[in-house]
Amino acid sequence: MGGMTKGRYHSLGFVFLVYCTTCTTSKGATGDILPDSLPSVPGTLPHFMKEPEDAYIIKSNPIKLLCRAVPALQIFFKCNGEWVHQNEHVSREYMDQNTGLKVREVLINVSRQQVEDFHGPEDYWCLCVAWSHLGTSKSRKATVHIAYLRKNFEQDPQGKEAPIKGMIVLHCRPPEGVPAAEVEWLKNEELVSSLTDDNIDTRADHNLIINEARLSDSGNYTCLASNIVAKRRSSTATVVVFVNGGWSLWTEWSPCNVPCGRGVQKRSRTCTNPAPLNGGAFCEGMSVQKITCNALCPIDGGWEEWSEWTLCSVQCERQRRRECNDPPPRHKGKMCDGPSDATENCTEGMCTQNGKLLHDVKPQSMDGSNDVALYSGLGAGIIAVTVLVVAVMLYRKNQSDYGVDVIDSSALTGGFQSFNFKTTRQGVDDRAEYHAAKGHQPETFPRGLNRDYSNSTVERRSTKKGPLTPNGPPLNPTKDQLRITGVFGHLGGRLVVPNTGVSLLVPHGAIAEDPSWEMYMVINQGESSIQTEEGCEILLGPEVTYGPPGLDLSSPVAMTIAHCAEVDSENWNIQLKRKTQDNKWEEVEDESTSCYCLIDSSSCHLLLDQPGSYALVGEPLTQAAVKRLKLAVFGSMGPNPMDYSLRVYCVDDTPHAFQGVVATETGRGGQLLEEPKMLPFRGNTFSLQVSIQDVPQFLWNIKPFTTCQEFSFSQVWCSNQQPLHCAFSLERYSPTTTQFSCKISVKQVKGHEQILQVYTSVVESKKESVLFFMQTDCTVTSQTGPKAFKIPLSIHQRICATFDTANAKGKNWQLLAQKLHLDRNLLYFAKQQSPSAVILSLWEARHQDTGDLDSLASALEEIGKIQSKSTAAKSQEDPESDSVHHLGTGSSDNPVCGMGELTNHETANSVPEYTG
Repeated sequence: MGGMTKGRYHSLGFVFLVYCTTCTTSKGATGDILPDSLPSVPGTLPHFMKEPEDAYIIKSNPIKLLCRAVPALQIFFKCNGEWVHQNEHVSREYMDQNTGLKVREVLINVSRQQVEDFHGPEDYWCLCVAWSHLGTSKSRKATVHIAYLRKNFEQDPQGKEAPIKGMIVLHCRPPEGVPAAEVEWLKNEELVSSLTDDNIDTRADHNLIINEARLSDSGNYTCLASNIVAKRRSSTATVVVFVNGGWSLWTEWSPCNVPCGRGVQKRSRTCTNPAPLNGGAFCEGMSVQKITCNALCPIDGGWEEWSEWTLCSVQCERQRRRECNDPPPRHKGKMCDGPSDATENCTEGMCTQNGKLLHDVKPQSMDGSNDVALYSGLGAGIIAVTVLVVAVMLYRKNQSDYGVDVIDSSALTGGFQSFNFKTTRQGVDDRAEYHAAKGHQPETFPRGLNRDYSNSTVERRSTKKGPLTPNGPPLNPTKDQLRITGVFGHLGGRLVVPNTGVSLLVPHGAIAEDPSWEMYMVINQGESSIQTEEGCEILLGPEVTYGPPGLDLSSPVAMTIAHCAEVDSENWNIQLKRKTQDNKWEEVEDESTSCYCLIDSSSCHLLLDQPGSYALVGEPLTQAAVKRLKLAVFGSMGPNPMDYSLRVYCVDDTPHAFQGVVATETGRGGQLLEEPKMLPFRGNTFSLQVSIQDVPQFLWNIKPFTTCQEFSFSQVWCSNQQPLHCAFSLERYSPTTTQFSCKISVKQVKGHEQILQVYTSVVESKKESVLFFMQTDCTVTSQTGPKAFKIPLSIHQRICATFDTANAKGKNWQLLAQKLHLDRNLLYFAKQQSPSAVILSLWEARHQDTGDLDSLASALEEIGKIQSKSTAAKSQEDPESDSVHHLGTGSSDNPVCGMGELTNHETANSVPEYTG
């Protein structure tokens, strides 16, 4: 028996321990004394409740393998074919509450060193063996690996450019690792998931597939690989989804660019359907088409030949006629001047009182017959003329209560003439001059000389002295001044500073007939001399001076100055200031009788009795106060052919302020890249931001940290007509890149925004700037005499004669002021020698650009309607009022109401007024 026992020990190893339950001193292969007190269930093999699992060693941290079985007398681990020493086992047993059986659990540790020292054909593995009375059971093999993840990707994703709706595939092969790395995709550092976007697939062999590219798919993509050890990021791949440009529809053809004769019509289209984005191709073809056109020229009427004289009538007269048909007036041409009928005495004065010819009367005596005929003819002529004069005076007296001729409707409808300044093309900084005849002295004109032109000179940044005026030297311009001069006399005229919105109207008769005066206007182009309080008053337009100082005026001149305020009495306190003799600025009081100020949406119109310096300032009353800014973007090549510079200007929205920008850019060869736009800028203390967007990233490089620039609120609000600008420096990667496109966003923080869209060619070539922003008065202009005024002088005088005469029916200059919406501070007009003339001067200044004669005619028509109603009411009581009734009939005899289909384009509340 003892030999058998020993034999089974050597042959069965641990199996011997299972059956030798009574041996208390026997030792197994482990060298430990095996316990003999474990209960067992006869006839049952061990069943594993927990088998060891595959594990990964991270860095130097050992892993734990666990095995749990029931019923089990003993459990031991075997790794790589060798038993693990019992000392390395951690065992415990506990009672299963459900079965009442004891459960045995064994745990071992596997270190990194053990795995690294193993050099077998297989991976490092371990299993556990459990014993019971019937035999043994083996668990599954659990492999143990050392976990790692390489640093470098086997394939990094590459950047792509794709058209919109095209397919994009980004390839990614993660670094080698154990366990194998899982791959995720990031777009602009945010996780991309195919679960939330059906257009994106990230399941295909770690690649990212965008089925139909959208603009929103543009961005920076990163492949992210990770396992239990680490995470690795690939290089970033930039995806650009570009849009090729498409043409918009053609605009309508523009009107013919000449009023008469052969000209040009244009139509245009823009590359905005869609606009090229992200380096997409620019539209091919022309953006502008031109065709020739022929505008019908006005043809003035011409008289036909006179007809033959009729036979001598019994009244001793004969007639002849002619028609205005050689040629007839066409296309708004003028009617023929002169009468269409002619009558003359056909007896050379030898006609008796009864109408019979002298040779038909039998003479009573031959002596003295010639004397009798002569004296008889003279007497009859004198009597006829006297009767005619008396009849005409009685008729005119019955037709009007004013004692003068009222306005003839035909004169209003046909007598007005359009007014065009003489123009000459010139550069922005050029000086153009209109000179009088050689040797002419510009100080005075001889009495009675009728001139329809004057000398005018524009001087920019010049110190040239002008000729002396009768009562004082002219103001010599400095380098910061823009000056224009002209000689004016009794006929009056108009003086315009080109492209500034500043002009001066000298009414007819404002200057005495002798001598004439050399008048000037000067605009301050330097820093404002007005000392304004911080955050309060700002300059709304240029400082303007007119003179000479000793100018003697019998009626006020009308000065127009453009401004940049959104006029609103609730948000602005706008004041007129005048410079005193000690060079200090004083406020012109409201309801003053020394000047009158009318403010419309873009200009103020001043009636001034005396020369001096004037400026319009504004104080914001609320944060809703708005001043207009004009935005413009210019571009030019840099010293390096690969460089390109964009300059964005923000300037007060007045023609004068913008001309400073034009002069600067003309000097440096800048090209206007987009039509200037207006931005409302509120007085709410928020700054102005200028940013550049949608620059093609693979074609152009922009200087870092310059994509967004900012002006402080005080810089913009208190710019006082001085331009602000910021620059963007760009560099093209290849000389083959000839197109550039981007968006310029100009936005007030928490306010309005304007977008300037730039499409331009950067091919280095000589090209002209597109100066379509120039004003209508873009050349030097100065005129005197009737041609300087919209209203013909004869009509002007008849209106004044009519309305300057007060009458019981109230049809006087006050009614004219009311209908022209100038009925504030009537005291100013009342003190004038001719209130109606001053009112018409203000109308001329206000409508100098549009020449809207309909508004004046409509006002007179309304006055006639009012008069006709009052006349009809009184005609039943007063027989003499029947003659006034003709003012409201609308017939050709009605000088006010016979205006035809004229409409009044003015409204009573359309223009706010400020009276100073």
